Amino acid sequence: MEIVFIGVGEAFDQNLPNCSALVLAEGGQGAKSILLDCGFTVPFALWRTMLKEPDLPGPLTLDAVWISHFHGDHFFGLPALLLRFYEEGRTETLHLLGQEGMEKTVLAAMDLAYPGTRAKFAFSLEFHEISPGAPLSLLGLSLSAAHSEHPRPNLSLRLEDANASIFYSGDGRPTDATLELARDAHLVIHESFSLEPDTAGHGTVPGSIEFARRAGVPELALVHIRRDVRAEHMQDIRQAMDQAQGLIVHLPEPGDRLRV
Repeated sequence: MEIVFIGVGEAFDQNLPNCSALVLAEGGQGAKSILLDCGFTVPFALWRTMLKEPDLPGPLTLDAVWISHFHGDHFFGLPALLLRFYEEGRTETLHLLGQEGMEKTVLAAMDLAYPGTRAKFAFSLEFHEISPGAPLSLLGLSLSAAHSEHPRPNLSLRLEDANASIFYSGDGRPTDATLELARDAHLVIHESFSLEPDTAGHGTVPGSIEFARRAGVPELALVHIRRDVRAEHMQDIRQAMDQAQGLIVHLPEPGDRLRV
């Protein structure tokens, strides 16, 4: 399994695209690609990244999109993504996955952004709603979810193929349920908004490190760090990473790739 970081920024970072990762996994019928979250700056970064790397599949071959929750920096990019698929001539079904209300919310956003265009699509949208405690099998992959603590309901995701498993937090402070979901995964990708030990509704740099350690995970990627924290406190972030003994901690940039 390979993870390509499309964006690592929070909602309003002027330098970094919204937090999103492209996962290349081994499904039952060969290689599959799934995009984790699609905020308003993600489609441009996705196209730029996938076209720049010759060994990556083309954007039109994207199999699925996971949406963790309905904040704009995590799903408002879908209308632009879908319309570009239409303009580029996509014909293959696209799977859209997320929590209850996924289909209604996405279609409403599409119709608000580009009224009438859905009827022109030469590809179909297949929606899959997932609930905690009810794993989903799709494309030869296993997906399980749990609620984090966030102002809007957010589902953290565990994604597994035949060889590896990753945990993606979406947004939110860890919970007992997300800790169990992450246990013994090969990689945790966690929202780490601040440097404070504990922040209501959000993950933190020290909190994410402790979360990964408690989950027994060997590698952690810190993403979605608040723009001023990242700009002004990089030394403190690096120090926290260096002190995470027994844990490999990554601070990815857009376009970085990890294999697990």
